Amino acid sequence: MGNDGHSSAPRRVPRPLSPLREHLRDTFWFAPTVGLAGAVVLASGVLELDRLLIRTLQDDGDYAEVDALIKIANDAKTIISTVGSAMLTFVGVVFSISLVAVQMAAGQMTPRVVRLYVRSRITKCTFAVFLATFLFTLLVQASYEGNTDPRTVSTVPFVSAVLCVLMVLVSLGLFVAYVNSTIRLMRVAHVIDRIIRESFRMLDRHIRTVVPGAPGLPPAEAEILHRGRAGVLRDVHIARLVRVARRHSTVLRLIPRVGDYVVPGTPVLAVHGGTVPPPRALRYTVSVGVERTFHQDLGFGLRQLSDIAQRALSPAVNDPTTAVQCLDRIVQFLAAIADRPLGMLHHHDRKGAIRLVQDLPGWTDLVDLGFTEIRGCATGQPQVTRRLIAGLDDLLHLAPEERRPPLERHRALLTQAVERAVPAAAERDFAVLPDRQGIG
Repeated sequence: MGNDGHSSAPRRVPRPLSPLREHLRDTFWFAPTVGLAGAVVLASGVLELDRLLIRTLQDDGDYAEVDALIKIANDAKTIISTVGSAMLTFVGVVFSISLVAVQMAAGQMTPRVVRLYVRSRITKCTFAVFLATFLFTLLVQASYEGNTDPRTVSTVPFVSAVLCVLMVLVSLGLFVAYVNSTIRLMRVAHVIDRIIRESFRMLDRHIRTVVPGAPGLPPAEAEILHRGRAGVLRDVHIARLVRVARRHSTVLRLIPRVGDYVVPGTPVLAVHGGTVPPPRALRYTVSVGVERTFHQDLGFGLRQLSDIAQRALSPAVNDPTTAVQCLDRIVQFLAAIADRPLGMLHHHDRKGAIRLVQDLPGWTDLVDLGFTEIRGCATGQPQVTRRLIAGLDDLLHLAPEERRPPLERHRALLTQAVERAVPAAAERDFAVLPDRQGIG
């Protein structure tokens, strides 16, 4: 690759709203707020439809039909009042279940899996629909009039009452789905599966623009320092950085990796060629938070799996089977990238010129992240050591020649650790015998 800023890598136009979408998914207030606003809009529209219906019937002189609608609406008033109080109770039940599930997950697995509950679509949808139904019933109840004369009544909440019953049915269906989803997330196997699926989604989004090695960039003209608060680099606004680099005919290089902790004054962007963008143009391009996310972090899934395995191997928990399940997924992820390029992530503008360069963890970094801490905790657990040996052997078979040294190093270190920790020769031989299930 030359210095002209072009590459044969596939072009991909970054999605401008992708950081905002991910940040909203990490909050719990957005979906319920949208639900409440939607309930107000829906109630306003449906009640206006009720007024239009009654006005049309009165203009046509169909007072008998108006009287029938009044009776139906009055009969439904008790149901609507019951629904209003029941929805508030349901909200309390859902909130209690969520708190218990989050507490159990944080205590038994790792606090980093709590974000799975925060990002759960079914949980947010259930809260939003329950709150929307509660507010909708209150607005419908407020629309009832004491006047029952079909000639002079101004509105009869008939359509709104029918819609209220339909919303109750939807709420009941969502409650069943929510309970099922929460129970699944309380099972460690499903949490591990969610983590690896999130990791593969992130991998598929970004690995297409990875080019091995560093691009031929001109010398850095300047470094842009971080001026915000200290925290974990969650992600960067790719589309905005690409636009800024194109306008100033430069290439920006992200200095820290996503997931690194940055403090004020830390260099975050290097400017290669062109003119240095003003600080105002780079506002809101770097997102810093209190914890890592999957959005652009290639190693975060391995970090979570390693944490769950270490918690399972602690003397307080002593659950080697969970550690084996984590190793299954770690090996699966590393096997998927064993022959894929890992290096610099290139983001292009519409003309195909490189405008943003982002460093990714290398193969050795990911192997160490997946195995180092588990290997240190597993020497007294033959189920885990056997699975770890089998996983390393599988990866040695799949990985290219140049990627085998870190795998061989971990295998040798594990064998040495078992020899030091297990005095009996027969037990040592048993502990390092490869087995993909740990112990049969």
